[in-house]
Amino acid sequence: MFDARPVGYVIGLLVAVLGVSMLIPTAFDYAQGDPNWWAFAESALMTIFVGGTVALSCANTAGQKLSIQQTFLITTGVWFALPIFGALPFVLGAPEARYVDAFFEAMSGLTTTGSTVFSGLDAMPQGFLLWRGILQWLGGIGIIVVAMVFLPELRVGGMQIFRTEAFDTFGKILPRAGEIASRISGIYLSLTAVCAICYYLAGLSPFDATVHAMTTIATGGFANYDASFAAFDPAAEYVGTAFMMLAALPFVRFVQLTAGTARPLLEDRQIHVFFATALVIVCLLASQTVIRDGSFTEPAIRKALFNAVSIMTGTGYASADYMTWGSFAVAMMFFIGLIGGCAGSTSCSIKIFRYQLLFSSIRTQLQRIRSPHGVFIPRFAGRAVAPDVLNSVMSFFVFFIVTLGLVAVGLAMTGLDFTTSISGAAAALGNIGPGLGDVIGPTGNFAPLNDTAKWLLAFAMLVGRLEVMAVYAILTVRFWRA
Repeated sequence: MFDARPVGYVIGLLVAVLGVSMLIPTAFDYAQGDPNWWAFAESALMTIFVGGTVALSCANTAGQKLSIQQTFLITTGVWFALPIFGALPFVLGAPEARYVDAFFEAMSGLTTTGSTVFSGLDAMPQGFLLWRGILQWLGGIGIIVVAMVFLPELRVGGMQIFRTEAFDTFGKILPRAGEIASRISGIYLSLTAVCAICYYLAGLSPFDATVHAMTTIATGGFANYDASFAAFDPAAEYVGTAFMMLAALPFVRFVQLTAGTARPLLEDRQIHVFFATALVIVCLLASQTVIRDGSFTEPAIRKALFNAVSIMTGTGYASADYMTWGSFAVAMMFFIGLIGGCAGSTSCSIKIFRYQLLFSSIRTQLQRIRSPHGVFIPRFAGRAVAPDVLNSVMSFFVFFIVTLGLVAVGLAMTGLDFTTSISGAAAALGNIGPGLGDVIGPTGNFAPLNDTAKWLLAFAMLVGRLEVMAVYAILTVRFWRA
């Protein structure tokens, strides 16, 4: 019989931790004399009480080994439960949102998507803005742990190819999670602090620098202003570009770097391809800008660089309305959002390593066609790729594309136009942030969408953040019979 207590213990504990984190904006608003601190205090008490009660009632299973069903359920359940409670401050306090909007915003934050339903951010209480930043910051470190601990063991989307870079065995998955989280936390905090200092030196206020550092390292994209990075000096765009790129790299390489080993970081083929892809994309967009304007200008190149990196890494900041750059640039922005960063980073979408495996498989098939009697094996980073890894990656691509189509059709059925439907589906499933068009483009938000569309997009964010297969697995009857 399935034992749900270990699942309840982990989810309850993390919900309680989320409640404790609400005390940060509570104290901040109280110090600022803002009455909105009551909303955070009430939310914190409710969240800590519910999470703590569930965790305590299941605490006798804390040391129990997890089955594969329990691990899948924890992975998905955490990302479903946390937004339920993370939405409370948005309902009880400013902006006193309806629950569908609050849940959408919390899911967008914790999945580091960056799509928002709120406008008038410039006039919002600072505690509200801080909470949005905390949601994304927690979601960023959480997805690193999931990507490094759970997904390789669950053999989701080809992530098992990174099992050799893990720390222990499946039976000790929770101790491993704690060990990895402790190692990653120091690096994550350090990058956030350095990013905040750099933003401050680039002209941002201490508060803006802190919040934007949290959402940059999480590649989340929540900003404190409706104009996003267009509200800041140009230097901030260069700082943002640099740290978005760093956050899109595998954090296990930073762990190895701090241990005195720089070679894995320098020799990682995934990192090489990521930088090369970003360079080609920026050059194409910059060239198109030069051709369109007839001159080479620093602002045009800077905005092409910043916005391309922002969309490719799934961060979702904007410093310009790229919908006015022409059809080529708009098409590029749509497709580069489906690239993503490296595995084991805070970045999202399909990710570089899957494209590497896909092209390696295609190349191998072409070689076999030309030489039917030859022996050709797909390789990744110099290692032969096992058939189960390739099957998992191909399944991921199929499920991703099918899900993208289904979500887009579902959005269209709610009355949305084609551009909003297809780009909204891609933005949610790829955890990119802004879509295309006048409604959800870089200068708009998701507030005008109907409630059904918002619930559908929130579900797509969850599916995309957990690499598609982790969510679908628990929806099958065969999974529960295993």
